[in-house]
Formats: sequence, C-alpha cells, structure tokens
Amino acid sequence: MSRRGGPPHASGRGGLLRTHGDFRRLWCGETTGKFGASVTSVSMPLIAVATLNAGPFTVGLLTAASWAPWLLIGLPAGAWVDRLPRRPVMLAAAAVSLVLFAALPLAASTGRLSVPLLLAVALLTGTAAVFFQTAYTAYLPTLLAPEERAEGNAKLQGSASAAQIAGLGTGGLIADLAGAVNAMYVNAATFLVSLLCLGRIRHREPRGTAKAARTTSLVGEVADGLRLVARDPWLRPLTLFGAASNLALMGYQSIQVVFLVRGVGVGPGGVGVLVAATSVGGVAGAFLARGAVDRFGTARALLLFELGFAIPALLMPLAFGGAGLALFVAGGFSVTAGVVAGNVIASGFRQRYCPPELRGRLAASAAFLAYGTIPLGALLGGTLGSVLGPRAALALTSAGVPLAALILRFSPIGRTRDLPLGRERTADGPAPAAAS
Repeated sequence: MSRRGGPPHASGRGGLLRTHGDFRRLWCGETTGKFGASVTSVSMPLIAVATLNAGPFTVGLLTAASWAPWLLIGLPAGAWVDRLPRRPVMLAAAAVSLVLFAALPLAASTGRLSVPLLLAVALLTGTAAVFFQTAYTAYLPTLLAPEERAEGNAKLQGSASAAQIAGLGTGGLIADLAGAVNAMYVNAATFLVSLLCLGRIRHREPRGTAKAARTTSLVGEVADGLRLVARDPWLRPLTLFGAASNLALMGYQSIQVVFLVRGVGVGPGGVGVLVAATSVGGVAGAFLARGAVDRFGTARALLLFELGFAIPALLMPLAFGGAGLALFVAGGFSVTAGVVAGNVIASGFRQRYCPPELRGRLAASAAFLAYGTIPLGALLGGTLGSVLGPRAALALTSAGVPLAALILRFSPIGRTRDLPLGRERTADGPAPAAAS
C-alpha cells in the first residue's frame, strides 16, 4: 500500500535512515524507548532484590504486572486503536510512561518506595505499552511503501537490539555506581526523547482509516480480529507459537537476575554486562534475517531461527562462575538472535498479509494471545525459582524455548518454502492465499 499524506520516499542507495525523514524520527523515538525499557528490565528487579530485599516470587510478580495489561485490555485496545489516529495514541502512551518512571526516584527520596508502588508503576506503564505497541504496529505500514518494509523492519529490529544491549549494560552500571533507583531517571529521559521525535513526524494517516472501523460495535471489531487469527492457517500457528514461546522466554528471563546474583554470585554491574552480551545476538539476528530469507525462503528461514537457534538455550542453566559464564552468554546470544530474526520475518509477513483496516485488531489479537502468556511465564519462573531454586527453574523454562518451536514445525509453515504474499477473498469472505 502506498503512503499517503506526503511525497513518496525511495529507499535509494542511502537507505531509509538517509532518505525518509519520518521513518528516521520514528526510528529514533522507538530506539530510545527500547533503550529505556532495557534499563528498566535490569533496574526494576534490582530495586526489588537489592533495595527492598524481595524474593524470586516477588520479582516474577513484578515482571508479570508489567505484562498483565495485555490480558486485561489487549483485545479492546486493538479496536480502539483502529478507531483513532495512531500517532497521537503513541504520544499519549509515551507521556504517561515518562511521568510514572520519573515518580519512582522521587518516591524513594521521600521514603515512600515500596513493592506495592513498584507493582503499580509496572502495571500502569505496561498499560501504556499496550497502546503504544498496538498503535506502532499498525502505524508503521502506513508510513512505508511495501518495498521499504523489509528494510524498515530489519533496521528497527536491529537498532532495538543495539539499544537493548546498551540499556542493559547501562542499567547495571548505574545500579552499581548510583543505585538502581536512579536508573529510572534514565528511562524517563528516554521517553522524553521519544515524545520529541514522534511529535516531529509530518506524515498523517488517511482520515478514512479510523472512520471505517466505526461501522460495527466494539465487540464486533474485537471478534473480527480474533476470527482472523483463529481461522487463518498461517496466522494461527504463528500466534500459538508466540504464546508458547513467550511463556518459556519470560519464565527464564524473569529469574535470570536472581540466578546470576544468587545462583552464580555475579554482582549488579556484572549482571547488566552479561545480559547485555546475550542481547548482542539481536543485532546479529537482524542482519542475518534478510540473507536467510533470500537463500532459504521466508518459511524455512523462520523455522531455522525459531527452532535451530533456540536449542542452545539449554546451555544457560549450566553456567557457573568464571569461564563458565560463557555458557550463559552463548545460550542467550543464540536465543536472542533467533527471536529477533524471527520477528523481522514474521513482522514483514503480517504487514503485507493483513488488510490495512484490520491491522490494529490483528496486532492486538495476536498480542493478547502471545503476550498474554508473558505474565503467566513470569509467575511460573518465580514460583519454580522459589520452590526448586533458580538453577532448576532456569533449566525447566529454557527447555521450553525450543519445544515451543515445534508448533511451527508441524504446521503448514513447516511444509513450505515461503509464506504467502497476501490474502485472497472469496464469496464467503477472506481466505488465505496459497503458499508459493
């Protein structure tokens, strides 16, 4: 679909970052937001563990709270986003997150920092993230021409991984030097930068996009999104895989800080460095995705990254002090590379496959099912860590990462070279196009 609201931007020899000003602004806003989120993913558990003396279950509960809004409001959020211009939704969500994260160090300075306050901030910023991510997913395809989306997805995924690496390392260093609570100032500042970047985007969505979604009730619009995911032979396994994979991924990620600190004896600064080192795989995955698609096809490349790159996750719970930390890094690096490369491929597929008027609902429906398991995974990891210990819990949850990819292997995705380019319509409604 061609962009509207401004002149076309050819990707050209310089790429989107040189020739497409609005994409550059979106890229800057999204990347700084990912940087801040990565700082938070280290700092919030460290605040709970080091400042408030919380145990594994509380740390898991904290992670669960930040993702619970996908279960609570994920479905109607997609319908709401399809009724509204997407950029103002992103701006409002970023502003809310800015205020909430800045409130934490202020509360600490007055002696009011507590676990309930951390949980409340995690829940509210998670709600803002639901609206931001849903609006962002639906907005990006309107900003880029179809031939630019593969490059755009790869650049955004790669820069997000690089920002995550920097954020994780920075979060650990700030926690070491100035205290974990002060890292929240960094996160608040990133949302300020995000606001400024998003506010300067000139592209405006076609007015008909929001109006078209108001012809049915909210319940009907939510049902449209769910039917699209449930009945489609390509979207259904992708969504089920996302749900199972996120359950396992968040299961081990929610307790990896506890595992490294209490199971291996790593200090706060070292935790940030180690987790950042595993995230380097995300940059590698973003660069590998397009080459693998050209060589193997979209479906086979997706399976390679999501299954083949997930098997080394089994190395992480074998880590021990000193040289044994390389096992944790190697396993995490491979998993992260596979996840990011898989996201690049799957994002491009959904953008070209889904009708524009349903993109918000598709994003929300898929995220409701896929992200909805994240709080469950966090609670599972925290519970297993409390009952069995961090190492055993990490072993069980990390084993689930390659097992989840078997959903793709035994679906139509596992029996074809390429994912379909779009959807065909029949007299009875939309039907999936045949795979090439």
